[in-house]
Amino acid sequence: MSIPEFINPLQSDWATWGITLLSAFFIGVSKSGLKGISMFVIPLFAHLYGGKASAGIVLPCLLMGDLMALRFFYKSANIQLILKLIPPAVAGILFAVFIGNRINDEQFKYTMGAAILICVGLLVYNELKGKFDISKSRVFGNNLGLAGGFATMIGNAAGPIFNLYLLSMRLPKAAYIGTGAWFYLFLNSFKVPFHIVSWETINWQTFHLNLVMFPLLICGTFIGKKIVSYIPEKPYRYFIYTITLLSAILLFIR
Repeated sequence: MSIPEFINPLQSDWATWGITLLSAFFIGVSKSGLKGISMFVIPLFAHLYGGKASAGIVLPCLLMGDLMALRFFYKSANIQLILKLIPPAVAGILFAVFIGNRINDEQFKYTMGAAILICVGLLVYNELKGKFDISKSRVFGNNLGLAGGFATMIGNAAGPIFNLYLLSMRLPKAAYIGTGAWFYLFLNSFKVPFHIVSWETINWQTFHLNLVMFPLLICGTFIGKKIVSYIPEKPYRYFIYTITLLSAILLFIR
C-alpha cells in the first residue's frame, strides 16, 4: 500500500518516509539543547536524497528548530558574543555556494564529511589543550567563522565549529543554547535564497515534506529541553564529540 501523496510529497518508500519523520524528531531534540544528537541526520539524508538535495530538505527544519530554541531560551541569549563571527561566516557561505555548483554529488558528500572531521578535530584539540577562550583570538575567530560558514552551507554541518566557539566561553547551558539559536537562525535564514535560486534544492515539494516533518520536530524540542536539564556538563560535551565523529565517518561510507 502506497503512502498518500499529501503526507509523502516526494513519493518515498515506507522506510525512507519513516526515517525522515524520525529524523525530524531528533532535529528538534538537538535544537532544544542536546547538541549533536541530530548530526547523524546529515549523512543519513545525504544517503537517502543525495548530498546537495538533502541540504535543502534539512534547512527549513533547522530554521524551525532555531525558532523553537529561542522560544525556550531567548531571555538567556547574549547576541554580542557572536556578532564578530557573522562577517566571516557569511563569506564562508558565499564561497560554499560557488563550490557547490561546481562539484558532483559524490564530491559534495565527501566535502561534507571533510568539513565535519575538521570540526571534530577543533573540538578535541580545545578539550585536550587547555580549554582556552577562542572568542578572545581575532585570527582564530575569523578562521572559525569562515570554516563554519562554509560547513553550514555545504551540508548544514557547522554545529561543531560554532559549538566550540560557545563552549570555550564556559557559558551556562541556557545562555549557550539561546546564543547559538540566534546565530544559527541568522545563518540558516541567509542560506535560504541560495538554496531556492542557485542550487534549486528547496521547492514546493521539499517544503511540503517539511510541513509534514514539523509536528514531530516541535515535539522533539519539548522532549529535548526536558532531557538536557538532567545531563551534567562533562558527559554532555563528550556526547557531542562522539556523535559528531560518527556522523563524519558515515559520510565516507558509500
